[in-house]
Amino acid sequence: MLMPHPAVLRKLVDEYEALSATGAAEACAQERDLAYTPCVSTGTRDVDEALQTARRWLEAAAAADTAARSQATAARSQATAARSQATAARSQATAARPHTDDGPRVYA
Repeated sequence: MLMPHPAVLRKLVDEYEALSATGAAEACAQERDLAYTPCVSTGTRDVDEALQTARRWLEAAAAADTAARSQATAARSQATAARSQATAARSQATAARPHTDDGPRVYA
Protein backbone atom coordinates (compact mmCIF):
# COMPACT_ATOMS: atom_id res chain seq x y z
CA MET A 1 0.00 0.00 0.00
CA LEU A 2 1.24 3.47 -0.81
CA MET A 3 1.61 5.80 2.12
CA PRO A 4 0.91 9.52 1.85
CA HIS A 5 3.72 11.97 2.57
CA PRO A 6 3.79 12.85 6.28
CA ALA A 7 3.25 16.57 5.53
CA VAL A 8 0.12 15.79 3.50
CA LEU A 9 -1.15 13.42 6.16
CA ARG A 10 -0.50 15.98 8.91
CA LYS A 11 -2.48 18.59 6.95
CA LEU A 12 -5.43 16.21 6.51
CA VAL A 13 -5.51 15.34 10.19
CA ASP A 14 -5.23 18.98 11.25
CA GLU A 15 -7.98 20.12 8.85
CA TYR A 16 -10.33 17.35 9.98
CA GLU A 17 -9.72 18.05 13.66
CA ALA A 18 -10.21 21.80 13.15
CA LEU A 19 -13.57 21.20 11.44
CA SER A 20 -14.61 18.70 14.12
CA ALA A 21 -13.89 21.23 16.85
CA THR A 22 -16.16 23.92 15.36
CA GLY A 23 -19.38 21.90 15.59
CA ALA A 24 -21.18 24.24 13.17
CA ALA A 25 -23.86 22.81 10.87
CA GLU A 26 -22.05 23.81 7.67
CA ALA A 27 -18.84 22.35 9.10
CA CYS A 28 -20.54 18.94 9.44
CA ALA A 29 -20.98 18.65 5.67
CA GLN A 30 -17.39 19.68 5.08
CA GLU A 31 -16.29 17.29 7.81
CA ARG A 32 -18.03 14.37 6.05
CA ASP A 33 -16.39 15.32 2.77
CA LEU A 34 -13.00 15.68 4.43
CA ALA A 35 -13.35 12.37 6.31
CA TYR A 36 -13.20 10.48 3.01
CA THR A 37 -9.60 11.49 2.22
CA PRO A 38 -7.96 10.27 5.47
CA CYS A 39 -9.87 7.01 5.12
CA VAL A 40 -8.64 6.48 1.57
CA SER A 41 -5.12 7.62 2.49
CA THR A 42 -4.85 5.12 5.35
CA GLY A 43 -6.82 2.26 3.79
CA THR A 44 -9.54 2.32 6.44
CA ARG A 45 -13.31 2.75 6.37
CA ASP A 46 -13.89 4.53 9.66
CA VAL A 47 -12.69 8.09 10.21
CA ASP A 48 -11.67 7.42 13.84
CA GLU A 49 -9.60 4.44 12.73
CA ALA A 50 -8.16 6.54 9.91
CA LEU A 51 -7.11 9.25 12.37
CA GLN A 52 -5.52 6.70 14.72
CA THR A 53 -3.64 5.11 11.82
CA ALA A 54 -2.54 8.51 10.54
CA ARG A 55 -1.22 9.49 13.98
CA ARG A 56 0.74 6.22 14.25
CA TRP A 57 2.23 6.79 10.81
CA LEU A 58 3.13 10.37 11.68
CA GLU A 59 4.83 9.25 14.90
CA ALA A 60 6.77 6.57 13.00
CA ALA A 61 7.80 9.09 10.34
CA ALA A 62 8.99 11.53 13.00
CA ALA A 63 11.00 8.80 14.73
CA ALA A 64 12.56 7.70 11.44
CA ASP A 65 13.41 11.32 10.59
CA THR A 66 15.07 11.79 13.98
CA ALA A 67 17.09 8.59 13.55
CA ALA A 68 18.17 9.58 10.04
CA ARG A 69 19.26 13.02 11.25
CA SER A 70 21.27 11.44 14.08
CA GLN A 71 23.01 9.10 11.65
CA ALA A 72 23.77 11.95 9.26
CA THR A 73 25.23 14.03 12.09
CA ALA A 74 27.40 11.10 13.21
CA ALA A 75 28.58 10.52 9.64
CA ARG A 76 29.50 14.21 9.25
CA SER A 77 31.42 14.09 12.54
CA GLN A 78 33.35 11.02 11.40
CA ALA A 79 34.14 12.63 8.04
CA THR A 80 35.38 15.78 9.77
CA ALA A 81 37.59 13.73 12.09
CA ALA A 82 39.01 11.78 9.14
CA ARG A 83 39.80 15.01 7.27
CA SER A 84 41.53 16.40 10.36
CA GLN A 85 43.64 13.26 10.69
CA ALA A 86 44.56 13.36 7.00
CA THR A 87 45.58 17.01 7.27
CA ALA A 88 47.70 16.27 10.34
CA ALA A 89 49.34 13.32 8.56
CA ARG A 90 50.18 15.52 5.55
CA SER A 91 51.66 18.15 7.82
CA GLN A 92 53.82 15.56 9.56
CA ALA A 93 54.96 14.08 6.26
CA THR A 94 55.91 17.51 4.96
CA ALA A 95 57.81 18.34 8.14
CA ALA A 96 59.65 15.00 8.08
CA ARG A 97 61.03 15.47 4.54
CA PRO A 98 64.64 16.62 4.53
CA HIS A 99 65.34 19.97 2.99
CA THR A 100 67.57 19.36 -0.03
CA ASP A 101 67.84 22.81 -1.53
CA ASP A 102 71.53 23.38 -2.30
CA GLY A 103 70.91 26.81 -3.72
CA PRO A 104 69.95 28.08 -7.11
CA ARG A 105 70.32 25.84 -10.11
CA VAL A 106 72.22 27.20 -13.08
CA TYR A 107 71.61 25.58 -16.42
CA ALA A 108 73.73 26.57 -19.40
